[in-house]
Amino acid sequence: MSRRAAPRGALWALLAGNFVIGTGVMVVPGTLNEISASLSVSVATAGQLITVAAVVMCLGAPLLAAAVAGWDRRQLLALTLLWYAAGHALAALMPSFGALLPVRMLTVVAPAIFTPQAAACAGMLVPPEHRGRAVTFVFLGWSLASVLGLPIGALVGGHLGWRMAFGAIALLSIASAASIWLTLPQGIRPAALTAAAWSRVLRSPVLMGIVSVTALQGAGQFVLFSYFGPILKRDFGADPTTLSLMWALFGVFGLAGNMLVSRFIDRVGAGRMVLLTSSLIALSLFLWPWAGTLPWLAAVLVPWGLGCFATNSAQQARLVGLAPALAPGSVALNSSGIYVGQAVGAGLGGWLLANDAVAWMNWAGFALLLAAIGLSVAIDRSRRPA
Repeated sequence: MSRRAAPRGALWALLAGNFVIGTGVMVVPGTLNEISASLSVSVATAGQLITVAAVVMCLGAPLLAAAVAGWDRRQLLALTLLWYAAGHALAALMPSFGALLPVRMLTVVAPAIFTPQAAACAGMLVPPEHRGRAVTFVFLGWSLASVLGLPIGALVGGHLGWRMAFGAIALLSIASAASIWLTLPQGIRPAALTAAAWSRVLRSPVLMGIVSVTALQGAGQFVLFSYFGPILKRDFGADPTTLSLMWALFGVFGLAGNMLVSRFIDRVGAGRMVLLTSSLIALSLFLWPWAGTLPWLAAVLVPWGLGCFATNSAQQARLVGLAPALAPGSVALNSSGIYVGQAVGAGLGGWLLANDAVAWMNWAGFALLLAAIGLSVAIDRSRRPA
């Protein structure tokens, strides 16, 4: 009985940890208007918090995966969340944008460690035939962050200030660290990847191709996603409550999409799930110019919500299923792919916003999604027997 209960409780704790991590990552897009006004900088400048954080997470995920390879995952993940708590608490005290930027960069070391290591850890808690479902289940935490964390953070930030939103994440991080410590079994230490194993990952056209798909997906989404709040305020007159409701709608469908993927991925196949979820995101980006009112915009966001987090979890499961022994490295690199995509997308979106080219943002994202879909299809075809 205890052996069954421990993994189940651990998977829920890992899911909760991803919820806190995801909420903390997305708190900046959710409170971008408030940060901009409070620190007297432009929205495009405030958006660089997203870009630099994504760069840190991108570089940190593979580098830190090697550095923490021998750590007990219970200790590692709990300490990572405590670091996250300290970073958000300190960020809430910063008096200027120049002071906030480096604190934010240090804070997001935590996501660079937690998300890939939680995925690799989840794969070790269940039998091989259930790995895909376990990995996508743990990644549901990011969908829950979009359903609850992001809209609540935006609501708190809009009415009480972004500092209060950051403080709330610090408290959640402490609670999540305690949950990890109490439920995760001791002694989970994935085998450290040797230099030869890292070489296998980096030299694998299939694995690195999948990571490239992830980067293209992230870039395509974050051209618009990073500046969703300011665009809705400017073009649709959305107040903090309306914006929070739109985030919540997006998150509800994000959760639904991830739950569906978690249920059917082992039956349908990860490659097909990636194609389906990427196509849903591309559809929303294509339809964006015709969303002239908030109700129509809500409808346009539905496919994007269904695909957004689901495609990331499908990509993680795809890598774990193809090469379980290389998962600590490949999943870490895939997290880098997510974050480099965010950095590129936020940077490109900020440039378009600063140059009064908002009308081109969805088309830039759409083109990047088409490239991701094309590459993903090519990878699947290359693995089929002749």
